[in-house]
Amino acid sequence: MAIDVLLLFKIAGVGIIVALMATILKQAGKDDQGQLVTLVGFLLVIMIVASLLGKFFGLVRTTFGM
Repeated sequence: MAIDVLLLFKIAGVGIIVALMATILKQAGKDDQGQLVTLVGFLLVIMIVASLLGKFFGLVRTTFGM
């Protein structure tokens, strides 16, 4: 249970940092770099979720003996 909470905090932290960086870059007139930061943050969260899904399907496979 504690791991789940830490994972949620990690994803929320990535979101906050990406939002701040994108806002700062947008105000500095560097919209392209702000979009790149947003894309990298999104891909990072997708990688975290994909890892969790892999663990989940491994657990399902082990549970049902497949």
